[in-house]
Amino acid sequence: MKYIDMHCDTVMLAYFFDPEKHSMYDQPKTMIDFKRMQKGDALAQFFAVFLPPQGAFEMMHMPPISDEDYIRIARQTILDNVAAHDDIIRMAYTAEDIEKNLADGRMSAVLTMEDGRAVDGKLENIKRFYDEGFRACSLTWNAYNCFGAPNSTDPKIMNDGLTDFGKDGIRYMQELGMLVDVSHLSDGGFRDVAEICTKPFVATHSNARAVGPHQRNLTDEQIKTLADKGGVMGLNFYPMFLNPDMNKDEATAAMIARHARHIADVGGVDVVGIGTDFDGFEGKNEIMSSDRMPLLADALKAEGFTEAEIEKIYFRNVLRVMKDAVR
Repeated sequence: MKYIDMHCDTVMLAYFFDPEKHSMYDQPKTMIDFKRMQKGDALAQFFAVFLPPQGAFEMMHMPPISDEDYIRIARQTILDNVAAHDDIIRMAYTAEDIEKNLADGRMSAVLTMEDGRAVDGKLENIKRFYDEGFRACSLTWNAYNCFGAPNSTDPKIMNDGLTDFGKDGIRYMQELGMLVDVSHLSDGGFRDVAEICTKPFVATHSNARAVGPHQRNLTDEQIKTLADKGGVMGLNFYPMFLNPDMNKDEATAAMIARHARHIADVGGVDVVGIGTDFDGFEGKNEIMSSDRMPLLADALKAEGFTEAEIEKIYFRNVLRVMKDAVR
């Protein structure tokens, strides 16, 4: 079954492994490449340009570079690889692009950003990133930035919301047609986003906190709110976000399906999507690469989802949200 994955960090690894020559077609060092996407029957992959913390450069024995240079290199990595394999994949900036690419026998690549720190408190930067093709932005990662507060185990931080700029910024994102992504955001920030947004917003890669207690996951109240707003949340394959015991570093397709069942029971099946977080997590999952995505469909069937409901989870819900909020 065709699927849309709302989040991966493959481009970051592309940069760290070889920023000049990295191939995204057949790359055994990553969980995703175009060849395995084909085998897994991908419809579209959201490729996040994640802004790594400076310590990541030191860890990889590479000189640090500015966010602007990193974004430029990472974006070009996607564009160049897609252009080199135009026979199987093309860029997409709207739901209609995805549907056209499908009609032409191609998969789609969608450009997104993780961590809005590069916006630097300037609306003109949001416009520039939109013009460069970015169609979703995770407002925060794991630190404060111009948009507001991140997820945290500290109740004070978790209760902090958006900055004044953050509120203006998400209004502008919705006006432009860029998805507002609350994955990694604080609970206070989520409340602000839900109050302000007039179009659907998303949590590209977050699970249910009632099943996996990590603070990165959404509460039942948040799931209901997201559903009421017409949004969608992507099932995250990170074992730490799936397990009731966060110390366990192994997970199965059945665990992912269990989160899907809880989310659907709380907010309805229309709020469930996929956001694997491939190439962005540690540990072991039964589904560790894009070619194994059919295993999730089997697990969802075992949880009682119908074929039509699995289609919604796999791609239809995300397409609907893109039609409502992206242009």
